[in-house]
Amino acid sequence: MKLYRFLSGPDDSSFCHKVTAALNKGWHLFGSPTYCYDKQTKTMRCGQAVV
Repeated sequence: MKLYRFLSGPDDSSFCHKVTAALNKGWHLFGSPTYCYDKQTKTMRCGQAVV
């Protein structure tokens, strides 16, 4: 069984750093990234699955 993680965060450099850190630890991108509006915080959020 493969491990699967879904990384999410605000649409800023912190999300990019989170994905980069996962890739540097040996994780691989899986599927397409997601991008959506969070009504509560009134901000855009990003997501990316890694395996």
